Amino acid sequence: MLIATAALYGIEFYDQANPAVRLEDNGILPRSVDGLDGILWAPLLHVDWAHLWANTLPFLVLGWLVLAGGLGQFIAVTATVWVVGGLGTWLVGAPAHHVGMSGVIFGWMVFLLVRGFFQRSVAQILVAVALFFYWGGMLWGVLPGKDGISWEGHLFGALGGLLAAWLVARSTRRQVSSNGPGTLAG
Repeated sequence: MLIATAALYGIEFYDQANPAVRLEDNGILPRSVDGLDGILWAPLLHVDWAHLWANTLPFLVLGWLVLAGGLGQFIAVTATVWVVGGLGTWLVGAPAHHVGMSGVIFGWMVFLLVRGFFQRSVAQILVAVALFFYWGGMLWGVLPGKDGISWEGHLFGALGGLLAAWLVARSTRRQVSSNGPGTLAG
């Protein structure tokens, strides 16, 4: 997570050092064919240092908690959130460039909040309760509010997190049930 954070800061440093480049123009531009590739780039781009700084702590903490489930799960969850959040934003977003890691952060948050219920894990539910009490207020960000903040990215990132939690629980149940009686477990 520290390496990923350093990469985000490196990208923002490059963007700020080269104002003519305007990397944020490579974000998601809704309902525009030219804006489709923004789905890949938007989470890596930020409007300014304050935007990146606001995303840093939740990126590190929530990312680390998702990563605690294993690298494979982290990649699958992040990819699901990234794509669902990006496509949803592209389909219904306001006509402006949407950038920032917050859609992925919202997806990770929802993933962490619901996976324990899907997997019927008391330990994960306790983590979810602690997260909800500490950062639950951020969930209001899925509703329209402040200009310049992509509530659409937050909402569809959160829906991607919900989908990822369901897929992970389904996959985990399938693995557990395949190791039942009469099956060789490796």
